[in-house]
Amino acid sequence: MPESLIFDPKGGMPRLLEIMARLRDPQTGCPWDIEQSWDTIAPYTIEEAYEVADAIEREAWDELKGELGDLLLQVVYYTQMGTEEGRFTFAEIADTISDKMVARHPHVFGTESRDKSAEQQTRDWEVVKAAERKAKGEHRTLDGVAQGLPALLRAYKLQKRAARVGFDWDNADLVLDKIREEAEELAEAAKSGDHDAIEDEMGDMLFVLANLSRHLGIEPEQALRRTNAKFTRRFNAIEDALHAKGSSPAESTLDEMDALWNEAKRAERS
Repeated sequence: MPESLIFDPKGGMPRLLEIMARLRDPQTGCPWDIEQSWDTIAPYTIEEAYEVADAIEREAWDELKGELGDLLLQVVYYTQMGTEEGRFTFAEIADTISDKMVARHPHVFGTESRDKSAEQQTRDWEVVKAAERKAKGEHRTLDGVAQGLPALLRAYKLQKRAARVGFDWDNADLVLDKIREEAEELAEAAKSGDHDAIEDEMGDMLFVLANLSRHLGIEPEQALRRTNAKFTRRFNAIEDALHAKGSSPAESTLDEMDALWNEAKRAERS
């Protein structure tokens, strides 16, 4: 049965689990797959998650199916290693998240009323998650904010968590005042030439910018991804325009490229 399952184009999830088990077989599997560990696979998981986000950002729906498959493969990889070590199975993973979803949605699967706003449901969700953290021995306000998150996203989440207990500015104007203060401190550090001081002040600036994003209802990671995409589009337009003239960025002046940048901006807005 396993051999026929591996080559069954409609084998679904059981097929993928069997393929991974075969890849990890210490006698007949793939040497590369056999050598992998929790630590070596983790970076691929982060990369695949970002590729999913990128496909969604670009609305590349044909690519998304493949990117989601790549991300699912990461879960299957961990599942196989967990099974080999006697830690858990795929069914147990599925049951654990199912139990969590049922527990966190009493207004859907329980007796609580659904007659409340999405905002109220979010607050209720946070209460449930707080209880879960307490049950795991996480008693501090910032416990449980994953260390492995991108730094900008983690800053945003740390600030959200602190704000829940009242550690927050009253409005965005006060955050803007703090940004001006941090900009002055960064400028002073830059003049000093002290690398550690510059890095410290730059971190403070990025941290407070993440806080401003939160006050404005913007996720900073998403905002920066959007700007990265915009920069890429416009710089590509510069290269295309220069190439049409038989030139390149390396052969052009900043003034020439700046003029083409402004043309690209106008073209996007027209």
